[in-house]
Amino acid sequence: MTGSMGPSFDPARIDAIRASLDKSSSATTRPAVNAPSNPPTSMKPPRDGRPLWMQAAAIIVAFTVLLYAIEAVDVLANHRLDQAGVEPREVDGLWGILFAPMLHFGWGHLIANTIPMLVLGFLSLMAGIARGITATAVVWIVGGIGTWLTGGSGSVHIGASVLIFGWLTFLLARGIFNRSAMQILIGLVVLVFYGSLLWGVLPSDPRISWQGHLFGAIGGLIAAWVLSSDQRAARRKPAVAG
Repeated sequence: MTGSMGPSFDPARIDAIRASLDKSSSATTRPAVNAPSNPPTSMKPPRDGRPLWMQAAAIIVAFTVLLYAIEAVDVLANHRLDQAGVEPREVDGLWGILFAPMLHFGWGHLIANTIPMLVLGFLSLMAGIARGITATAVVWIVGGIGTWLTGGSGSVHIGASVLIFGWLTFLLARGIFNRSAMQILIGLVVLVFYGSLLWGVLPSDPRISWQGHLFGAIGGLIAAWVLSSDQRAARRKPAVAG
């Protein structure tokens, strides 16, 4: 059957409707938003969350284990490693500044140093790992150089006691320099338990390196002063012109 189509089937009208729908669709479409290049903080991988006390304990225990391993090797070598200590005013003895705190005259010497080394080393690292390591380096160098300059001729100085005396004075002085009540309290507790060690900075037994004790203690005071400089600077009041 032939005949004209009704208005509902007009092709021109259908095309017009489609065109209007396409315009409205393109007008309401929003551009895509780029995802942020940096993920949210909560999505970032977490850093090492171990508490400070755990890090400090791990470091000082590992250092102590190292000293026991070195002493075991020294015993097997018939104590030949002991000659690598500080030899005062000898050029070759300067190398002993690096090695002396890790060497001991036998197991008794090392065992006597172990408990104060663990306690005072741990507390020094509790000031902050970076601060504790820096303080140890200052004590190590100052104590070694002072011993090399002032020790008895022909002697060899070894032992971790240079570090022990340095950590002791570092803990005693840092609270005073920082004006921190908590640090002063820690220093007082340390003084009660280990204050008697300070007599070791005086000459007594010729077999004991009082020079190492003395300059280790001086190194601890220097470290406490240097590492408290930021707190002291923060306390300074700005000058006002009159």
